[in-house]
Order: sequence, then structure tokens, then C-alpha cells
Amino acid sequence: MTSSKASTFHTRAAEDFDKPAPLPPRGAPQSRFIPREELEGFASWRPGSFGGTGPQSPHPADRPENKVHAAPPPPPPPPTEAEWLAEVQHAREAGYQDGYRDGQVALEAFKETFARQMAAQFGNLLASLDEQWSGLEEQMALAVTRTAVQLARQVVRHELDTRPEIVSRVAQEAVNAIVLSARHLRVRVHPADQQHVMAGAGEALKARDARIVADPAIEPGGCIVDSDLGQVDARIGTRWAAAAAVFGREDTWDAPEIIVGGADE
Repeated sequence: MTSSKASTFHTRAAEDFDKPAPLPPRGAPQSRFIPREELEGFASWRPGSFGGTGPQSPHPADRPENKVHAAPPPPPPPPTEAEWLAEVQHAREAGYQDGYRDGQVALEAFKETFARQMAAQFGNLLASLDEQWSGLEEQMALAVTRTAVQLARQVVRHELDTRPEIVSRVAQEAVNAIVLSARHLRVRVHPADQQHVMAGAGEALKARDARIVADPAIEPGGCIVDSDLGQVDARIGTRWAAAAAVFGREDTWDAPEIIVGGADE
């Protein structure tokens, strides 16, 4: 009898355990035991964990005196003498390589700068020499032409002094320069040259019906031929100016005599 009641009790207890617990009446306090398996992601509540302006006291496990401090690792052993020597040798080689590289870069920069400076200086020197040489050539050319003109003037004057009869050739050439159709030819010469012209070119001038007239305004050695068609100026000064112009000179026939080799006035 007892076992039947016990079995009935256990059966009902099991059924009651499997049934959901009845809800407590409205307004009654609620409480339920929560197993540990359902507490994942939850932490224990601590005062001040929901915010607030007051200071929060640390959890006893978080206090410094309750923390377990790990022992610091032992310091590394000091380098040996061989390691020190190897490090010094490595630093020395690295410094030498860095210094050598920097020296090479500085040397190349210096050579490039020096080459540019030398090229500029040589360029200026060559330009200066070329300019000076051009000036010297011009001075030499002027000196040569000046000397040549002076020599020619001295030769002509000497010829006129020693051979005054050459004026007859000048007169004949001047008359021949006039066209044959010209009339009323008149040859004006210096009085000192009149006899020389008549003796040397009288027949040729007479064939052209040219008259020889003494004119003190004509310098010795030259003449002027007048005609109805124009005039031929064969004075020594005119011919000399034309000859000097060929050499780029403006020396006049009556310029003072200069000894060749002396300073030009």
C-alpha cells in the first residue's frame, strides 16, 4: 500500500516538475534561480557600474596590492670583447665607406664646377685675344697703307723733281681722254712746265688743235684740259687723292712730308 502511494507521489512530482511553473499573482515579487550555464556575457554588478559622477572604487581583484606581478626578464648579458671589436670594426668600415662616397661626390662636384669656371675663363680670354688681335690687325693695316702712301708720295715728288718732262705725258693722256669730237681744247699747265709740255707733246696737242696755256694756279706736274664738251682734271693733287682713296686714305698731295718709320701726325 505504501509503495503504491510512493509511486503515485513520484509520478505526480515528475509531472509537476515538467509543467511550467505557474505565474505568480500580479503585484507579487518575482524570483527565479538562474543556472550558471545561462550567465554567459554577464558580469557581477559593482557599485557605480551604471555611471554616476562619483569615483568608482576598484574591484578587490583589480587593486594593485592584489595583483600578481610577473618578475621582470633578466637583462641581456653584456657583449664580449670580440663582439665589441667586431662592432667597432663594422662602424669603422661603414664610416670609411660613407666618407669615401661623400668624398667622391664632392670631388665630382668640384671638378664639374672647376671645368665650368675654366671654360668660362678661357672663353673670355679667347674673346679678349681675338678682339685685341682684330684691333692689332687693323692698326697694322693702317700702318702699312700709311707707309705705302707716304712712300708713293715721296717717289712721285722725287720723279717730278728729277724728271719734270714727264708732265708732257700727263698732258697728252689728258687730251686723249677727251672725245675726238671735242673742240676748243685748252691745256692749262704750270708756267715751269709749259716748255716741257711743248717739247714732249707739242705735235700731239697740235694735231688736236689744243692750245697750251700757262696757269700759276696749276701745281707742277699736272694740268687741266678744257673743251666745249667738258673738262679733264689731271692735276697732281686730284690724281693723288684718287690713288690714296684706293688704300682708304684721305692724304692730300700738299700734306707735310713724313719720314717713313716715324710717328704719323
